[in-house]
This record gives sequence, structure tokens and C-alpha cells, in this order.
Amino acid sequence: MKVDDVIGIVSEKLSDEQKKRGVLIHAFQSLQEEHNYLPEDVLVTLADDLGLPLSYVYSTATFYKQFYFTPRGRKIVKICTGTACHVRGASAVMDKITDEFGVKDGETTEDLAMTLETVGCIGCCGLAPVATINEDIIGEIDNKKLDSMIETIKE
Repeated sequence: MKVDDVIGIVSEKLSDEQKKRGVLIHAFQSLQEEHNYLPEDVLVTLADDLGLPLSYVYSTATFYKQFYFTPRGRKIVKICTGTACHVRGASAVMDKITDEFGVKDGETTEDLAMTLETVGCIGCCGLAPVATINEDIIGEIDNKKLDSMIETIKE
């Protein structure tokens, strides 16, 4: 059986509402990529366009941790708080960044330059303490690397 045949069979079996619900995650991903979060007015428009209840759209979006409902910074800084990072000084890294930028875990600077988050593990325990700035991993963070991280965030 060809892929097109399978798609045709599945498409015939799904109701129009099921098809609309099936595009939500992809729509959320596109909208968040464009806006850096899911603005309320955009979700209202999406619900209207798809003919779905707004409550369903919100319940679907809130189910996934990857979607955000408030503006996020251009740089997402994640500090690992896993066991290895905790033991090797992650709290000092967090404290310095918190003091420097005036934000706590889960907060975004007023100028939308940076969002600070903690994560349970980045997967680089041998490089503890570890943080990321967007997709860049910084390991073995000492005072010199921490100062460099702060400069990178400010750029």
C-alpha cells in the first residue's frame, strides 16, 4: 500500500473536527516560533478559524510544557539543577545571573532580552555545572565562564 493510499484511508475515517484538532500542535509550534509565545488574541483567532471551542484550544496548549502564554526573551538561559550540577555549584550560577539581570526562575527581563529557567538535567553531567543559552551548551562553569555567559546574554 502506498503512502497516499494510507493518507486517503485515514482522511476518510477522520471527522472534520478530528482533522482540525490534529493541526493544533503544528499551529501552536508555528505561532510560537513567530511570536516567541502564544498570544491570547492569536489563539482566539485560531479557535475561530478552526471552528473549535477556545477552551479546547487552551486546554490542548496548556497540556504541553513547551508552549508559553507570556512573552519570552530572545535568549533563553537554562541552568541545570540536577544532582551533579547542584553539587558542583549550580546555585551560585543561578544566584549570579538572578542578581545581574533582576529575574528569578521562570521570569523574563522587561526588555525581553532574556528568560531564565531551571531544568532538571541537560544531559552533560560530566561537565557540571552546566547551562544553556538558547541551543549553546556551557559546561564546567567557573567564575570566568560565568562572566563570559553574562556578557553573551547582554549582547
